Amino acid sequence: MADTRKEEGLKSLGAKTKYCMDYAPEVLETFNNKHPDNDYWVQFNCPEFTSLCPITGQPDFAEIKIMYIPAEKMVESKSLKLYLFSFRNHGDFHEDCVNIIMKDLVRLMHPKYIEVVGLFTPRGGISIFPYANYGMPGTKYDHMAEARFSQHQIL
Repeated sequence: MADTRKEEGLKSLGAKTKYCMDYAPEVLETFNNKHPDNDYWVQFNCPEFTSLCPITGQPDFAEIKIMYIPAEKMVESKSLKLYLFSFRNHGDFHEDCVNIIMKDLVRLMHPKYIEVVGLFTPRGGISIFPYANYGMPGTKYDHMAEARFSQHQIL
């Protein structure tokens, strides 16, 4: 296991956890997908996501759901946890957080398809549930993204 981790260049897995106190996309790590010819879903749920309102500085709480179909690279889960934790003292609107997470993961992995949903708890009597998705351009996943976006509905 340790040799495989070194070969993949993974630093977080198995190491003492170091938390970043502000937005830190550099902590994200990948490993090789052993089944790049298969289409399959990978889903992460982060029920304890927190960020700060950029205007008031008050904390915002959410469940972040990340679903993707990997291509050649996959995100390592501990690095993803540390990345999501790095939003704790970061000030951004709910919609920005969801789009930033999606774009960072697209840059990192170049997935076939990805979608990110933020289920933010109410503040001031209103909930916000932003949704963003991406499909690899020029492929069936691009069409998939368009179809899923047009039919997306959070209940």
